[in-house]
Amino acid sequence: MNNTQKSLRFAATGAMIAALYAGLTYAQNFILPGSATMAVQFRVSEALNTLALFTPAAIPGLTVGCVIANIYSIGSGLPLDMIFGSIATLGATACMWFLRNVKIGKYPLFAMLMPALWNGVIIGWEIEHFFIDGGFTLSGFLTQGGFVALGELAVMLTLGTILYYVIIKRGLDRKMFK
Repeated sequence: MNNTQKSLRFAATGAMIAALYAGLTYAQNFILPGSATMAVQFRVSEALNTLALFTPAAIPGLTVGCVIANIYSIGSGLPLDMIFGSIATLGATACMWFLRNVKIGKYPLFAMLMPALWNGVIIGWEIEHFFIDGGFTLSGFLTQGGFVALGELAVMLTLGTILYYVIIKRGLDRKMFK
């Protein structure tokens, strides 16, 4: 495979991941309004962060998918989510890619914790700074960030873990993400 083919494959993989992330988020909001856009959320599409363990194309794919998914938030008065949510996704997935081979047993625990860490800090700060009256407080930041991190942990340690083991067990890591 030459460089042009590799670049096209990378772009196509990233685009498919972006579409899947945005589509899952929109579908969840359609079925359960607000469940994928509120401060405390269980965004099913966040499980796709697991794909960053298998391909670097997931990093821009999930970031763009987050931007597209958060366009929905503009109508809810939250255009900042497009910026800060996407920054959190970019940081989390890049760290996941770099930590993918650091495992406890056969499980990449540290990598799987990155979405909770990045979203907890960045989105927790966003909520406390922009949406809470009375100014920024450390206790408020820790509370908001903690709620965001708990939602991310719930998704990554359940659905993300299931996705990880399905990909490994079925050999999809070798078939799809060469």
